[in-house]
Amino acid sequence: MKSHLLFFGIISLLLINCKTNTAPVSKFQHDVIEGPAPWTSGSFELEEEDFTFAIISDLNGGEREGVYSTAVSQLNRLDPTFVLSVGDLIDGGTEDSLQLAKEWDSFDARTTKLNMPFFYLGGNHDLTNPRMREFWKNRFGPRYYHFVYEDVLFLMMDSEDYSEKRMLEIYHARAEALKIIEGEIEGNYEESEYYNMPERKTGGMSNEQLIYFENVLKQYPKVKWTFVLMHKPLWLREDDKGLGHLESLLSKRNYTVINGHVHSFSHRIRNNMDYIILGTTGGSQAQADSLAFDHITLVRMAKKPVITHIKMAGILDEKGEVPN
Repeated sequence: MKSHLLFFGIISLLLINCKTNTAPVSKFQHDVIEGPAPWTSGSFELEEEDFTFAIISDLNGGEREGVYSTAVSQLNRLDPTFVLSVGDLIDGGTEDSLQLAKEWDSFDARTTKLNMPFFYLGGNHDLTNPRMREFWKNRFGPRYYHFVYEDVLFLMMDSEDYSEKRMLEIYHARAEALKIIEGEIEGNYEESEYYNMPERKTGGMSNEQLIYFENVLKQYPKVKWTFVLMHKPLWLREDDKGLGHLESLLSKRNYTVINGHVHSFSHRIRNNMDYIILGTTGGSQAQADSLAFDHITLVRMAKKPVITHIKMAGILDEKGEVPN
């Protein structure tokens, strides 16, 4: 009997020693043994299950030189997992393929300096006419698409999704309106055909795009969160070219809608969810608008998104300067 007890005692000691020897070394080590400690807690999150991504807004509609290049440097310091865009990446508005190549080459040269993936999305400046739409297809592929990262679904929408006939009507009306603004022809911009087109403010989407995203939502019914990105606020358009039907499908899940185009920041709660219009990342700004500012948006995707908008003027390097 004693020999059995001795055997089990030895085995127990061996197990204890094995457990002690294989235990991981604490990440938090110190020499404060007694009394109060100069920290609030010695407990740390062992494994992070979240990730962070960034979003840039409008560069164009009157790009201010150097702003986007600065944003790239700042993003590299912030080191998100990837960067998304909401369109208006070039000036566009032309059918000259050489000019388009020059503008996209310029944007891409700055963007390739990012240390992480960048996801393209087109705005009205990037997809102004059928020629530009074809240029996009040859260079970047689909105008609208989706992807999933860490059980989070991203819907990347095209808010310039019109029939070719309607796109040309908008394009020519816009060209005439620009001539009025520049004083080349007489007229009042606010009375122009382009100014009163619903697509100018809210964009539009085709039934084909709607069906595409309907199928995507069916394919991913139980993701952790869904982000819906677009350039113009399709959710403000109330007919069948707007976001209404897709919103009804989104109503059964957690989601966030983010767009640009307005060049002025705003936020509202709609359908109990966050709808955010971003400011700019280099685009033109109205001087009298206090919400027209350059910023980078960081989203930390924990159990729910933690969204932080950081004004570029406040992202400084080790010298306390805005990085070049």
